[in-house]
Amino acid sequence: MTRPVLYDFFATWCGPCRMQTPIIEEVAKKLGDTIEIKKVDVDEHMDLAEKYGIRVVPTLIIEKDGKVVQTMEGVTDAATLEKLLRPLVG
Repeated sequence: MTRPVLYDFFATWCGPCRMQTPIIEEVAKKLGDTIEIKKVDVDEHMDLAEKYGIRVVPTLIIEKDGKVVQTMEGVTDAATLEKLLRPLVG
């Protein structure tokens, strides 16, 4: 079984994105290597942003087995992220 992937679509100029980073780090500490986290700078990776239809930053996308499970726009709190990710780590 593959690990869920948490994509963090952000921009360096985005204030809320800077607020999201420590939240993701907190979740990463709790879940360890049961999840994979990929930070994607939308200004540097416009192709990926376009592929996933990113219109707002920050946007978090949870993917499992190559399929999008959840998309969240704006800052998402640690409890919500953990609640969404835990059932996926098998």
